[in-house]
Amino acid sequence: MIAPREDDDRPGRRPDASMSLLADLFSGKLLDHGYAEAAARRAAAGDPDPARGRLRGGGVLLVLVLAGTLVAVAGAEVRRSEPVAAEQRSRLVDEINARTAETDGLQRRLGRLRAETERRRAAALARSEDGRRARRDLAIAAAAAAAAPAGGDALVVTLDDAAPSGGRDDPEGLPADAGGRVYDQDLQVLVNGLWAAGAAAIGVNGQRLTPATAIRAAGEAILVDYRPLSRPYEVTALGDPGRLREAFSGSAADRRLRALNERFKIRYDTHRSAAVSLPAAGAVRLRYARAAGR
Repeated sequence: MIAPREDDDRPGRRPDASMSLLADLFSGKLLDHGYAEAAARRAAAGDPDPARGRLRGGGVLLVLVLAGTLVAVAGAEVRRSEPVAAEQRSRLVDEINARTAETDGLQRRLGRLRAETERRRAAALARSEDGRRARRDLAIAAAAAAAAPAGGDALVVTLDDAAPSGGRDDPEGLPADAGGRVYDQDLQVLVNGLWAAGAAAIGVNGQRLTPATAIRAAGEAILVDYRPLSRPYEVTALGDPGRLREAFSGSAADRRLRALNERFKIRYDTHRSAAVSLPAAGAVRLRYARAAGR
């Protein structure tokens, strides 16, 4: 029989003190302490939790796979739609050209019918003094409304986009799209300046302008009364060329166009032309007119 140690009989000592290691093991204290020490060592060494790192790496890989799949699908859709878009664009261009040709044909027919109408009206009015006086009044009104053809000497102003980058007419290599394009506002300023200079009639690329003509833009095209223009843009102003040039030179319109020429290389030049003919404008809509005596 083993006698107990003298210090085992100290007052207050637990009877199971010799089993504290097993108690700590079953309670989990030793395991928690071990995990805590391992985590502290990993943190000190800069090593993250392996399980968390594997989850994070798997998530990144999944995102990359999904992104690659979406890009591939989008690329395939674009390649598949390109031929369809090109075909639709070609068909639209053909339809525009056909409608433009049809409109031009109708315009020519309208011109012939108007000329025949004017001939018959002049013959009828010439039969009496009142008719001849009415014809003179109609001629003045038609000239003011651009409803009759006009001709004579003219000052012609040409505007055009800047030459492409590196072109012969562009020694500084300024690209044409860096502001070197003629816009509808530029034509509006030019036309208003020529009216102010005393032009009797004005046409743009052969289209006669009226006091109510609209010059506007649709996309990259410039329209005059909803008809597209092609460059270069030639603005013809009927009148004495010398007087028109003198009155127009130094005006606000002239200064603006010269600045565009110097800064953006937009073509801007003028020349005289003799025996110019401008057609009548389109049909005039009466907005405020009413029969006399009513």
